[in-house]
Amino acid sequence: MNATWKPTLSQQKKNRRKRRAFLLMAVLAVVGLGGYFFVVDFSTPVMAGTDKASTAEKLAVVPDIEIAVNNSPQDLVPDHILKRTILPGDNLSAIFDSVKINQSYLFQILAADESLLALDILRSGNTLTFTLDEETRELVKMELFIHPAHQIVYHRVDENSFDYKEIVLAGTWEPQLFDGDIVGSFYQSAISVGLSEHEIGNITYLFKNKVDFSRDIRAGDRFQVIRKLQIVNGKLTGQSHIEAVRILTRKHQYSAFLFEDGNFYDDQGESLARAFKRYPFTGHFRISSPFNLARLHPVTGRVAPHKGVDFGMPVGTSIYSTGDGVVTRVKNHPFAGKYIEIKHDGRYLTRYMHLSRITVKRGQKIQRGERIALSGNTGRSTGPHLHYELHIKGRAVNPITAKIPMTASIPKGKFQKFKHRTAELISLMDQPRFDLVGS
Repeated sequence: MNATWKPTLSQQKKNRRKRRAFLLMAVLAVVGLGGYFFVVDFSTPVMAGTDKASTAEKLAVVPDIEIAVNNSPQDLVPDHILKRTILPGDNLSAIFDSVKINQSYLFQILAADESLLALDILRSGNTLTFTLDEETRELVKMELFIHPAHQIVYHRVDENSFDYKEIVLAGTWEPQLFDGDIVGSFYQSAISVGLSEHEIGNITYLFKNKVDFSRDIRAGDRFQVIRKLQIVNGKLTGQSHIEAVRILTRKHQYSAFLFEDGNFYDDQGESLARAFKRYPFTGHFRISSPFNLARLHPVTGRVAPHKGVDFGMPVGTSIYSTGDGVVTRVKNHPFAGKYIEIKHDGRYLTRYMHLSRITVKRGQKIQRGERIALSGNTGRSTGPHLHYELHIKGRAVNPITAKIPMTASIPKGKFQKFKHRTAELISLMDQPRFDLVGS
C-alpha cells in the first residue's frame, strides 16, 4: 500500500502565505479597475428589488456612465449596468424580460415617453442601457442610444414615475455631390452613384408634378444631387438630408433647392410642394390645452411638456392631413392612444393622437386635405379631443403660430437671400467633383 503524502507544517504555512498574497493582489487589481470588472451575461437572472426608499435617496448621485455600442464580451461593465443592442424583431416587452427587469418599469417609462414617442419605433442597431441600483437592483435609469447625435435618458423621479432628457448634438454637416448620367432608369442610375432608395424616393416624390421619370428621362440625361451628412466627433452619424437636385434633360432643366423654411423651390423661387393647412379639421373647435413645454399634466399632476395642441371635439370628427406627405407611423400607444405620423416635404412632420379610427396605412402617400382618421378618446385622456403636433427639423413647435408654407413661392423680402443660396449650391454642382470633407 502506498502512503498518502502530507505537506509538512512549514510547507502548510508557506502555502497559506502564498494564498493570502494572491488574494491581496487580486483585491488591489479590482480597486485599480474601479470596480468595472463584471462582464454582462443576459442569461444570468437579475431581479429588480422593492426597496424604494433606498433607491430614492441615491437618485441624485447615480453616475452617468458611457457605454460602448457593441456587446463585445471583452467589455468590462459593472454588473448593475445592462445593455442590449436592438435586433430585428425585438420589442420592448421582450427586451425587459431578457434582462429580467419588471414590466411595471416599462409601463412607467412608456408613460414618460408619451410626449416623445421615441420608443414606439426601435431600429436595429439602437442600443438600450439599463442602470440598476447596486443594492436593491431597482431600475433607476434607461438610456436609448439612437445614433451619436441623438440619445434619450429616462430617469426615475419618484417611486412610480420616470422623466426623460433628450440629448441632441448639432454636429457639423458636410456637403457631398452626386453627379451621374442616366443609364437605363433613373432609379438604377441613382443607385449606381451611391444614393439610397429612400433618397431616390424623396427625389421622385419632390418632382412628382413636374417630371414623369419613366417617360421624360432618357439615356444620356444627367442628374446632380447635393446632400449633407452629419458628423459628430469626427464620425458619421448616419443622418443626412438633400440640399439640392438638378435634372438636365435634352429639352428641360428641373431643379429643387432647400431653403431656410424647410421647403424646396425651383430656381425661380416657385414651391415644389403645396402649401400647408393650419388646422387638421373643418369648422371651429376650442383649444382645450395649448402648446406648452412646461405644462402641468392633467392626469399625473406633474410638469410635463405638451408638444402639441388639444382641440376638444366629439368622437368621430373627420381629421385631415395638413399637407402632402407619406404616412410613417400608424400605432396604438397605451397613453397616446391610436395615432398617425406623417412625414412631409422638406423637414416637416405632423402627428394626430387619441383617434378612434384610422383610415390610412403606413407607407401610404397622402395629399393635403385628405381624410386620414376620426377623432376619439383613446389612450390616457380626460375627454374626447384631438392632439395635433407639428415638428420642424425634428423639434416640436406650436402649430398655431409656427411659420409654415402657406404660399406657393418665396416671399419678396426673402427672394434675394434665396438667390444667393441657390448660387452657392449651383457653384458646387458646377465643379468637376466635390467630395465629402474628411472622407
